[in-house]
Amino acid sequence: MTSETRNANMVLTSSTLAFTICFAVWMMFAVIGIPIKQQLGLNETEFGLLAAMPVLTGSLIRVPLGIWTDRFGGRIVFFLLMISTVLPIWILSYATKYWHFLTIGCFVGLAGGSFSVGTPYVARWFPKNRQGLAMGIFGAGNSGSALTKFVAPALIASAAGSWTIVPQVYSVSMLITALLFWFFSRTNPTHNISSNATFSQQLLMLRNPRVWRYCQYYSVVFGGYVALALWMTKYYVGEYGFDIQKAALLAAVFSLPGGVLRAVGGWVSDRYGAYHTTWWVMWVCWVAFFLLSYPQTNFTVITVNGPRDFFIGLTPTLFTTLLFVVGIAMAIGKASVFKFISDEFPENIGAVSGIVGLAGGLGGFILPILFGAMVDLTGVRSSSFMLLYGTVCVSLVWMHFSFRKERSDTAPLTHSTNKVTSPLSPYA
Repeated sequence: MTSETRNANMVLTSSTLAFTICFAVWMMFAVIGIPIKQQLGLNETEFGLLAAMPVLTGSLIRVPLGIWTDRFGGRIVFFLLMISTVLPIWILSYATKYWHFLTIGCFVGLAGGSFSVGTPYVARWFPKNRQGLAMGIFGAGNSGSALTKFVAPALIASAAGSWTIVPQVYSVSMLITALLFWFFSRTNPTHNISSNATFSQQLLMLRNPRVWRYCQYYSVVFGGYVALALWMTKYYVGEYGFDIQKAALLAAVFSLPGGVLRAVGGWVSDRYGAYHTTWWVMWVCWVAFFLLSYPQTNFTVITVNGPRDFFIGLTPTLFTTLLFVVGIAMAIGKASVFKFISDEFPENIGAVSGIVGLAGGLGGFILPILFGAMVDLTGVRSSSFMLLYGTVCVSLVWMHFSFRKERSDTAPLTHSTNKVTSPLSPYA
């Protein structure tokens, strides 16, 4: 193994560990938000805003972080980002009012910007034919969402039901992880892009319609993933009456494959191409969300022998199985979208990944608030899946017409030399 390969592997390992902890912190309110909701007497919409607040700042900071990574290097930017969140995470344990949580949550949410730092930092250490896999492995740090669902309930139980222990433990963990990352990561100055372009000039790439297209895809596969990761623990508590530990464990059945299998998505994207992979991901989500949207229903049918009562609804087992399938699909889709970026914007991976990550993060911020608002308005918990079903419908229609126009106006797509056609493929 050459020294360059060894350094690349060390960067990938340390960055993935760091991103996992950052994502666990980012998803903290998925668990501690439940006792906080009870403590403050919040409604569903207020809970949605509480859970989503860290996602907002973690999304907005992604664009400048991506640009700074291109310019100054991922190692220093990643390290400083983690260090900057240690104190806010600790202070969260002293919050007592709703506005306290919202304000401190904004600073804690900076940890979510780590994705747009690690993606270009990791990608530049690997050749193009392995970048999809490398970014997929790094992106598996999304499994930090599942880590929170395993660790946070156990910490709360060990502290006699007090949620304040969670941010305290997470603060110390973030500090230790930042130090480990600094000692085991590496710097290669040749990976930095020496450019005098201003912030506004680099944002001119938004004029490229493909950037907007990737933003839309990512708002579904990543924004939807973040929203469900924040919402599912509470969903299990409300819909099936489980306690917080069992609910978090079942919610992890979605979160864990949605994070870990992102590496598989990177390999699939390298092998079959980003377009084909993303197209099938959307179809799988479309079917699953249709089934998950159906509310628990009791109805009476007048038969020849008199009234007869029926019940239609998803059992916890079937519901969890469908969520597991969605988690796998979203993991693959998250990787395939960033394969697009590494293929088409090799010199601006940081800036473009920041913009696309911003779109995905904003989806993860807006959706939990809409989930809560819809439950408050309709009283139907599965309305959250109805909303997601609609977003996937829009995505499929947009993808179909975008690809058809591109094929008629330009040369055939060349994102991969290994395209596979099928009746549902945009290449068919």
